[in-house]
Amino acid sequence: MKKSIIAVASAMLLAGCGFTGGTATNNGSDLGNVLGSILGAVTQGDAVTNILYDVIGATKLSKEDVVGTWSYRGPGVAFTSENLLAKAGGEVAAAKARQDLEKPYQSIGIKSTNTYFTFNADNTFSGKVDGQPISGTYSYNPDNSEVKLQTLLLSTTGYLTRNAKGISLLFESKKLLTALQVVGAMSGNSTLSTVGELSKNYDGIRMGFDLTK
Repeated sequence: MKKSIIAVASAMLLAGCGFTGGTATNNGSDLGNVLGSILGAVTQGDAVTNILYDVIGATKLSKEDVVGTWSYRGPGVAFTSENLLAKAGGEVAAAKARQDLEKPYQSIGIKSTNTYFTFNADNTFSGKVDGQPISGTYSYNPDNSEVKLQTLLLSTTGYLTRNAKGISLLFESKKLLTALQVVGAMSGNSTLSTVGELSKNYDGIRMGFDLTK
């Protein structure tokens, strides 16, 4: 499986760089650098498996799948379409986005011991983000993976999608920033602008939380 994924990733990269088996349109050293980056990314741990899940809705979640308590495992990232993932270096971009989210999440204080979500069968949810309690109602549409969250302070739409070790709760970057700003205001943390700034570099990617039971 790993070899086939590497082969597909390499083929997508070479095609994107204009390489068709003869000469490349890009400088050879540039091609080698980019190829090295993508091969490095897809051969590291979760990245191999992430390729199979990095498009929202690629593997469907039913309403029943969503129910339960899900704890934060790390930054979550997924593409909005297969076309975006298929761009040369797509998985590398996702891996880098996850890495770039780690520092601001850590500065906010988000970790597995203080961030979780519980989705109940009666369409209520509760949880904590950075130890700050949240609760309200939710609706989930398995056809397009959209989840709508409603609390006293916040109403937002995101996505629930499957990942290699659980599910991901993802948002457009501005909505993610708004949600985190609400949490930051409650906890007195005002260092969240980084999330909004870095997300400008990842058009077509949704960001949020990887969760596991």
